[in-house]
Amino acid sequence: MPSYQELRKSYPEFIYKNYKIEENSERVRLEFQFEIPGLSSFSPYWEFPRKKGDTASYSQNGTFHKMAFSLGMVELVSYWKLTCSPLVKVEASRLDQEQIQWWKDLYFNGLGEFYYTNGIEENIEDFMEIQSAGEETDYPDMPKTDAKGCLIPVGGGKDSAVTLSLLKESKPQNHCYIINPRGATLKTAERAGYGEDQIVAVKRTLHKNMLELNARGFLNGHTPYSAIVAFSSTIAAYMNGLRYIVLSNESSANESTVEGSTVNHQYSKSFRFEKAFHDYEKKYIQSNTYYFSMLRPLSEFQIARYFSRCRQFHDIFRSCNVGSKEDIWCGHCPKCLFVCLILSPFLEREEICTIFGCDMLNDGNMQKYFDQLIGLEKEKPFECVGSRDEINAAVLLTIEKLEKEKKELPLLLKHYQETGLYEKNYPYRNQFFTYYDESHLLPEEFLDILKKECY
Repeated sequence: MPSYQELRKSYPEFIYKNYKIEENSERVRLEFQFEIPGLSSFSPYWEFPRKKGDTASYSQNGTFHKMAFSLGMVELVSYWKLTCSPLVKVEASRLDQEQIQWWKDLYFNGLGEFYYTNGIEENIEDFMEIQSAGEETDYPDMPKTDAKGCLIPVGGGKDSAVTLSLLKESKPQNHCYIINPRGATLKTAERAGYGEDQIVAVKRTLHKNMLELNARGFLNGHTPYSAIVAFSSTIAAYMNGLRYIVLSNESSANESTVEGSTVNHQYSKSFRFEKAFHDYEKKYIQSNTYYFSMLRPLSEFQIARYFSRCRQFHDIFRSCNVGSKEDIWCGHCPKCLFVCLILSPFLEREEICTIFGCDMLNDGNMQKYFDQLIGLEKEKPFECVGSRDEINAAVLLTIEKLEKEKKELPLLLKHYQETGLYEKNYPYRNQFFTYYDESHLLPEEFLDILKKECY
């Protein structure tokens, strides 16, 4: 397969040609046209369900066109990364210079893991030129000025379950947002008390030409998925007349995955992206939605402590990427191990083993992931996991709990005591119980709920 530089030379241009809005009484379909000249074209699509009684003409709505075009802008990076063409020509609409810089910043930082894992060295100035070659539509802008209630994206893991629990009092006017529904996402919404009419389930497709090129060895890797959630949830909230888009991203997502670098698997879950998206939407889309994360002041440690009391979700929550298609915990990956570790101070060993269907802390094959998570290695696993410090705190508290109960330590915790980290970190084991990150966008009414329930 050609190298990164050879691909850029062979395929110097990527084109965002157009987007289409097709609508009927039941749904709105958005289709995007991308092309890498001389290689392939791509036409992925999304389908958004209409709520009952919705007769709006979205294809004649300037605000909706801005949202549709922007979703195409964040989708295109999944196709662009096949060849990393140096020029991106945007023919679907118009971008000013500030917008061009905004999108370059998202692409570059959101692809940090992609560059790192593919051994590519790049800088933000040279990796891409964006050329605006289109015109805006002349349809009138129509923001939803009477919007109220919350749209809560649900991924099936513990974090969105915590947000749903925190917002239980306002449930009647809220909706869950699910992309390509699966068992855990639907069950989480159901256990939280949301009926079918309160679930906005959308369909997202990946074009088969991209998947075929990936199989042939063209460049592949992580893209900023949470940015896709941001732009698509804005459309869903707008269509359903909802004011707030309530994410479940925590402060731990701000930590780099590779120590001493800006490479962050969770970049589009970070506060930096949250604030950037919030400002971009307010200036360039103006849908009158408000995007923020309910859990931003918290650490993963605090979320796990709260979730340990949400027992109605314990048998159905899932956040293992390896087992996602089968809706299971695989029990052998770093994400499974992280969730096991972060819950261990708050649940009994037997409960943990029941949740995951295995005893990961007694599995010697998990030691390599354990060492990455606790900071013995420079790289954390490229997964959505907590900070090194809070994982160490969770491990220390679990050891302390088991020793007080006079129970034998499992293999990985015995290993931890031999690393030298036990003595080093022991004085700081309680630091996350009262942790509070001031960098957040929570409106006052939501902040009051968080403080009451979590502090």
